[in-house]
Amino acid sequence: MNKKIPLAPATPREVEAARVAKLSVRADLTMTDLKGAIKEGLMAFSCAAGLVVIAEMMQEELAHVVGPKGKHDPDRVAERNGSAPGSVVLGSRTVPVRRPRAVRTDGGEIGLDSYAVFSSTDLLTQVALERMLAGVATRRHALVAEPIGETLERVARSGSKSAVSRRFKAATEAKLAELLARDLSGLDVAAMMIDGIIFAECCIVVALAITSDGTKVPVGLWEGDTENTTVVKDLLADLVSRGLSCEAGVLFVLDGSKALAAGVQRVFGDRALVQRCQLHKRRNVGGYLPKGYAATVDRQLAKAFADTDAERGLKVAKGIAAQLDERYPSAAASLREGLDDMFTVRRLGPSAGLARSLTCTNAVESMISVVQRLCGRVTNWKDPRMTRRWVGAGMLEAERSFRRIWGCKDMPELTAKIRAEVARRRDRDGTGARDAVA
Repeated sequence: MNKKIPLAPATPREVEAARVAKLSVRADLTMTDLKGAIKEGLMAFSCAAGLVVIAEMMQEELAHVVGPKGKHDPDRVAERNGSAPGSVVLGSRTVPVRRPRAVRTDGGEIGLDSYAVFSSTDLLTQVALERMLAGVATRRHALVAEPIGETLERVARSGSKSAVSRRFKAATEAKLAELLARDLSGLDVAAMMIDGIIFAECCIVVALAITSDGTKVPVGLWEGDTENTTVVKDLLADLVSRGLSCEAGVLFVLDGSKALAAGVQRVFGDRALVQRCQLHKRRNVGGYLPKGYAATVDRQLAKAFADTDAERGLKVAKGIAAQLDERYPSAAASLREGLDDMFTVRRLGPSAGLARSLTCTNAVESMISVVQRLCGRVTNWKDPRMTRRWVGAGMLEAERSFRRIWGCKDMPELTAKIRAEVARRRDRDGTGARDAVA
């Protein structure tokens, strides 16, 4: 015959916890509510049960602060003082609750940490940011909220259109501050891509760093009216102030803008190798030519730019410019402008993957396309501050899906070649010797 094993006597803490749990369930949620929540789905049941857990945690913390209920303690420094209306964040909205109060014996209320955590609106701010970046309009946020059960839906408060806007503004300001405060001293930057994006009448110039292992990192932005030299110079100066080091040399991949190249040269001088975007050059030249002939010239240029022998490719490109001189002088002038910079990467002898990645600005344009997609629903750009917030948030959103560039396994070798070429140029010009003396 099996003997019934006696249960160990419950400790005072367990007795108190059991009593509080029963009281919490009776006060906040009946079993009928729980059964209804179960029928509505797991999320609704989890939210209903979550309120019970929140109530228990607040009661447990209250007991820790003021001592067990009903026991006289002459040394206690605080006591219970009923409850007050409050709210907690649940299912991306706020749900009203009764929060227990504790006051000091000498006056003044004691805040409960558990209530502070569950009532924090940080989650609402994060949800507002995620939904806005996903394209959900401010007036539709309540329609895409998670189901929390019919019982709670009746008392829950969803964020208004203006509240969602305020939270999104606060979140994007935080994202922009995060981007502009990044410490760049630990980045081993081998290449930098710079390009501009225009919203309304504001031009934002953005910078994307590529490290020596091929990792892409958004590092900064600056606003102006155009991609002028001053804007680029100020952007690069800001990057340097945050720890960007180009002493050993950096490859700058730019579009066809003369202002970008001029700004880079002013800040970094001979420590910068400049590669102009070959795709931009081909499009610019084609814009001066008839449609049929433009396709022919584009194929010729693509072949010249892809030549692994940089000097031979440059010679062919110059020959194409000479052919264009007679009938299309503007196209010829466009091709010759900065033509030598079309072959900077090819002269370094990169792998096919790296040549594909670093002879054009596709990487930074891909990031910009994410920004444009996110900003596509905005119809009223109020000021440059708003534009900066949206662009900064978009850059960090794009970073979440970044992969390393094509040919990243060969980046250490190319990085060494970039720095060797910069050292060779500085020795040839005597810059390195002057720096050593200084």
